[in-house]
Amino acid sequence: MRIAVTGSIATDHLMMFSGKFTDTLIAEKLDKVSLSFLVGDLEIRRGGVAGNIAFGLGCLGLKPLLVGSVGADFADYREWLEAHGVDTSGVRTSTVKHTARFVATNDSVGNQIASFYPGAMSEDSEIDIASLAAANGVDLVLIGAGDPVAMQRYTADCRAAGIPFAADFSQQVAFLDGASMRTLIEDAAYLFCNEYEEAVIESKTGWSNADILERVATRVITLGADGARVERKGEAPVVVGPVPDAKFVEPTGAGDAFRSGFLAGTSWDLSIERAIQLGNLMAVHVLETVGPQEYDLKPTTFTDRATAAYGDAAAVDLTAHLT
Repeated sequence: MRIAVTGSIATDHLMMFSGKFTDTLIAEKLDKVSLSFLVGDLEIRRGGVAGNIAFGLGCLGLKPLLVGSVGADFADYREWLEAHGVDTSGVRTSTVKHTARFVATNDSVGNQIASFYPGAMSEDSEIDIASLAAANGVDLVLIGAGDPVAMQRYTADCRAAGIPFAADFSQQVAFLDGASMRTLIEDAAYLFCNEYEEAVIESKTGWSNADILERVATRVITLGADGARVERKGEAPVVVGPVPDAKFVEPTGAGDAFRSGFLAGTSWDLSIERAIQLGNLMAVHVLETVGPQEYDLKPTTFTDRATAAYGDAAAVDLTAHLT
């Protein structure tokens, strides 16, 4: 199955301040703030939901088509993705804007001051997803969190062209209204969310779980430390527990890695249970690494981990397609 992945493509610039932000704030002067912090560390990570999911699919050998807009500063990131099996021919370069960027400073007690610059991502709606899908033999378009106008256009174009699509609101769940969500959900082959997003979607759309299952073929809900659950109309939910020996380091991008594993499993015609297991194993790779694309997928280690988590039969099924 050829998968196109849309959504944000960004770099994260993360800094650490050794003190506490609150020590520099004066309650009586919060109406006129001018602050500067001397930071002792800077980490630059490749990210964005589309970049992260495409990276995971590429590592699993699926050669995904990444779709989105970037700036001229994307060259190094492009080389990285292509080296890990991602087709970047669907990436459009803006002539005036930089690649989207998340800039954050964290203090010693976990407070964060951050800014997100959408940059070229705001031009995503200029991409003709239907033509790209047709030209590249795409079987499924994942419509991830990105420019809201582009998300609506891609959904409408896929629906009109009869191209199966997956809805994945992710960070945009807080900003999309109920009407927008209903449009993005209707007729989706997959709807991805976590438990919190599940509640927000149902609250904003006014649809119950049963209402949503009338409109989507498969609903995939990640449960954090409890694994994941998949629901389909008229079928019992499939729940798979997590990888038991996970060592938590940093969570950013774990949900994206789960999606890449789950979609790879379905593209290999594995059972839903196996697809969830593969998603959980991919998520653990990110949880145990600093950065959403810094993990190294080694077949031997992966097989050992799959065996310990889900048994010999699962390990055989899950690693049969790895190279």
